[in-house]
Amino acid sequence: MHTGAVAGGGHRRNGRWPRESWAWPSASVLGGLTPAARGRLLALGSLARYPTGRVVIREAEETTFVLVLLDGVVKATARTDDHRDALLAVRMGGDLVGEFAAVDGRPRSATVTTCGAVVARVVTRADFLGCMRQEPGIAQAVNASIVAKLRVATSHRVDFTGCDAPTRLARVLYQVIMTYGERTGADRAVIRWPITQPELATLAGAAEPTVQKALRRLREAGVVSTGYRTFWVENLTELRRLAFT
Repeated sequence: MHTGAVAGGGHRRNGRWPRESWAWPSASVLGGLTPAARGRLLALGSLARYPTGRVVIREAEETTFVLVLLDGVVKATARTDDHRDALLAVRMGGDLVGEFAAVDGRPRSATVTTCGAVVARVVTRADFLGCMRQEPGIAQAVNASIVAKLRVATSHRVDFTGCDAPTRLARVLYQVIMTYGERTGADRAVIRWPITQPELATLAGAAEPTVQKALRRLREAGVVSTGYRTFWVENLTELRRLAFT
């Protein structure tokens, strides 16, 4: 069974749990499905609400349920050989979490933690696989999502070859903000969930002091700024230039 779902209480967004209807990105699994297929997937399992900071999947555990994220943000981390938590990915409403274990039955490859209040449907492996067998459109969307995740992981490794740490950090920031950020202007965007310097360091494959120094330079140049649980990119054009030229 999944861990830590709550029916009420805990952390809320602006005093409330996330809304009960959502508009998912078209690139997400839920956003890319037809209304009929989406309805069939969302009819599976049970609704769960999680407060911020809740571990919903733990690395190496032998569970196989799938989380269909309806709203909120989670992060996937894994322990490194030197006992650090490496940030592997971020997932948001519309995404699936835990489908690898459901497909192959192997232990979890990462720990998944909520970055704020999260609403999801918790689906058993049997129901998830049965739905994929019966609904080719859902199976195709899930397979495409898995392939996309693997492609991103491969691209991440290739893109970093030969780059110095400040360039890697700029690429990480640009990719995260363009994928999971909220545009607030023609050249400005914000991430409204906490991302720490140690997590940025693991994503960029750099030492934390190096990332701290590079972030300080970006702030001084007016490229980025930070606030409570938020990270702003003030100049997307300049960040892209630093990342890819």
